[in-house]
Amino acid sequence: MIAIQSEPRLKVIAIDGPSASGKGTVAARVAAILSRDYLDSGALYRLTALYAQQQDISWHNEHEVAALAQELPVVFKNDSIILNDEDVTSAIRTESIGMGASAIAALPEVRTALLQRQRDFLTPRGLVADGRDMASVVFPQAELKIFLTASAQVRAQRRALQLGLAVDGPDFMQILTDIEKRDQADRQRTVAPLKPVSDAKILDTSSLNIEESVKKVLDWYRKI
Repeated sequence: MIAIQSEPRLKVIAIDGPSASGKGTVAARVAAILSRDYLDSGALYRLTALYAQQQDISWHNEHEVAALAQELPVVFKNDSIILNDEDVTSAIRTESIGMGASAIAALPEVRTALLQRQRDFLTPRGLVADGRDMASVVFPQAELKIFLTASAQVRAQRRALQLGLAVDGPDFMQILTDIEKRDQADRQRTVAPLKPVSDAKILDTSSLNIEESVKKVLDWYRKI
């Protein structure tokens, strides 16, 4: 009988989760501690949405948005993100661009255009990648898969505090509404919907701070 060999594991920690769950902060810190490269895959979708907006291309124009994604003139420089020679580090973090990212993420041609670009971030140093389909599509052979989440209410509070807004005013309610809409769009899209893979570790950070969340990820990693 011929033994069936499983595919080798990649030196990747894949962290997926919904908007404003803190996965980016956790992933970046874990990457720094382990001296690995870091991929913020959501930034690529946000950059594509922003670039399409700048070019007056509808987020629903699948073919043209995919063409932009394939040739995205972006440079990641230290803590800055440069798009077409313009610093867009803050511009891509607005709620409107987040909704645009969700819209284009539902387009199969766009996801295909960005797939290899994301995989190219993996080097011999290893990688910590965060997004919504890191474990299911981009790096299915990741050595550790984590689905990091928190309640919509907690995520809205975190986003409001990040923006310097009160957590009991109309701005907060708008943030909460936007997060709930984004969650629904991400879960219901037909291509790579947001959901944990069967072998993912579930990390609910609703009652955890960043340090506690990072520690949990590192504990899982050291038990591989």
